[in-house]
Amino acid sequence: MTHMLLRNPTGPAMRRALTRTAAGATLLLAATGAALLSGCATPQQKTEVATARASTATAYQGRFAVRYPDANGETRNAYGNFSWDEQADAVTLSLRNPLGSVLAIVVATPTSATLELPNQAPRTASNVEELMQASLGFPMPVSGLRYWLKDQAAPQSHAKTTTDANGRITQIVQDGWQIDYVAFADAAAAGVTDATGGHPTAVRRMNLARKGLNTDAPLEVKLVINP
Repeated sequence: MTHMLLRNPTGPAMRRALTRTAAGATLLLAATGAALLSGCATPQQKTEVATARASTATAYQGRFAVRYPDANGETRNAYGNFSWDEQADAVTLSLRNPLGSVLAIVVATPTSATLELPNQAPRTASNVEELMQASLGFPMPVSGLRYWLKDQAAPQSHAKTTTDANGRITQIVQDGWQIDYVAFADAAAAGVTDATGGHPTAVRRMNLARKGLNTDAPLEVKLVINP
């Protein structure tokens, strides 16, 4: 009788095969896990991006009073309410008279500005201040207000600032304007926080005056911001 020799199933060859199989399974599990983790991370990353974008959104509402010279050099006054909606680099400023009728809507971006007046076609220009001056008789320094409303100097140009004993800015002179801060709110008590979790300065009243004009042709803007 011929006897067949059976190889040891746990011999070196089999152990090597099992080792290769285990290594392949480990790599497959690792790849699967990485795919699952990356799939889970995508919504989280989207949420973080959305949160970062949302933190750049700012809105204000309040009242304004403007004293300005008309085309004949006569002093005029305009009063009303305003709303300010800032989304990343775009700003929408709405001006309404005391009865709530729209006086003007300004949409400004770093590259363009559009002014909408009642019953008129929208007007577009690269400089929102010049556009408002030509259309309304007075400008609103939208580019600077993005920072001045936060009690900050705009970063694009030189500014002279005055601070109080607490280090809070009380006056800014920049881009031909003088901004005086008349009243502040306690942002911490109001629960207002910025993107870093700190408590920013909450401006409640501010006066703006365009420098370089004589007293016979004043241009003054007073803003009262709602809490």
